[in-house]
Amino acid sequence: APENPEYMPLLGPADYEKVDAWRDSTASMTPEDRARMADASITPSKKSKMVAAGFLRDTKGFVAMANSKGMFVFHRATNADFTITVRSEDGRGSGWASRDFNDVSKLDTGKASAIAIKKATDSVDAKEMEPGRYTVILEPAASVTLLGNMARAMSQRAADEGRSFLSRKPKEGEELPEDAPKNRVGDKLFDERVNIWSDPFHPDVPTPAFAADGSPVGKTMWIENGVVKTLPNSRYWAKKTGVPYVPTAYSGDGIFGGGVQLIMAGGDASLEEMIANTRRGVLVTRTWYIRSLDPQTLLYTGLTRDGTFYVEDGEIKYPIKNFRFNESPIVMLNNIEELGVPQRINGSLIPPMKIRDFTFSSLSDAV
Repeated sequence: APENPEYMPLLGPADYEKVDAWRDSTASMTPEDRARMADASITPSKKSKMVAAGFLRDTKGFVAMANSKGMFVFHRATNADFTITVRSEDGRGSGWASRDFNDVSKLDTGKASAIAIKKATDSVDAKEMEPGRYTVILEPAASVTLLGNMARAMSQRAADEGRSFLSRKPKEGEELPEDAPKNRVGDKLFDERVNIWSDPFHPDVPTPAFAADGSPVGKTMWIENGVVKTLPNSRYWAKKTGVPYVPTAYSGDGIFGGGVQLIMAGGDASLEEMIANTRRGVLVTRTWYIRSLDPQTLLYTGLTRDGTFYVEDGEIKYPIKNFRFNESPIVMLNNIEELGVPQRINGSLIPPMKIRDFTFSSLSDAV
C-alpha cells in the first residue's frame, strides 16, 4: 500500500481530567433487581390488558488506550437503559417510553411504563388529519435523532470541500476570493435561543474526556445564540487549514459506536405546560426510520410513531394517524416557539420543543 498522505504521528502523554461516570448502584445490579424492574413494567401492562415488549440493559466497563509514545487514557462507566413499547391487544393503540442513566437508582421502570400504557390506551381509534404544516410539540425522543444527524454533518472538512450545509457557497454570478472562508463558522443560522454544546464532565451525561486518538476533550460550544461557533475536524485537516484541532469524545468503535453527546439549552416549562400553552398543534412522542433526502439542505424524511395526538386549546383532544414528515433541523431550529426542560435521552440532554410550520407530507397506516 502507498504511504498515507494524511497520516499523523502518535500522540504522547497529556493531562486528562477524571470523569465521574461510574455508579456502584448500577455496577452491583443483580438478576433479582432486573426481574423486579421488568415486573414493574409487565404486571401493570397485563392489568391494563396491554401487550408489552422492551429492553432493560445495564452495563459496566472501561476503555483504555496506550501507545509507545507514552500516551495512556482510562475511563470507566456504568449505564442502565430501558425501552418499552406497549400495544393494545387488538394492535390499534401503541405507546412508548425510554429512559437511560448512569445511576440505575434514577430509573423508575414503572413510571416510564405508565406513560407508555396511557399513550397506548389513548391512541386507539386514531383519526385522520390532512398532511400539511402544523405547530408541533416534539418530545425529546422525537427530535434527538434529527439533532444527532445534524451534529454528525457538522464536519469542517465536509464544509470546506463544499459537501455540507455549512459550506460557504457563492451566490449566483458571484466568485468568492481565494482567501474567503470555506465554511460558515461565525454565521447565525438558527434561532438565537439555540445553544448546543458537548461537555464530558456534565454530571447527567458524562462521557470520556478523550477522543478516539487519545486527545484530551473538554467542553465545546457548537452553536451559541444561534451562531455556528465550532466545527469538529481531524488533526490532519486542522494542520492543513491552520485552525485548532477540535476532537469529539470517544463513543465506541464500529457498528457499536455512539453519536456525539449533545446538550441543548431549554426553558423552564414542563411538557404538560407546553401542551397547556398550545392553541392548536400536534404532539409527537417520537420519530423513527429517518433517512437523508438532501445533505446540502439537511432535509430528512421519517415517520411519527407510538402516540401522535391532536392538541387544541391546551388539551389533548384525540389521537391521530401517524405522519411521514419532510423536514430539516435547520428549518426546525429557526421555527422555535417554546423550549421546555431538557431531559436525558440516548446519552444527550434535549428539551421538548414547540415548533411552528413543521412539514407533514403524507399519512402513515403504521400504529
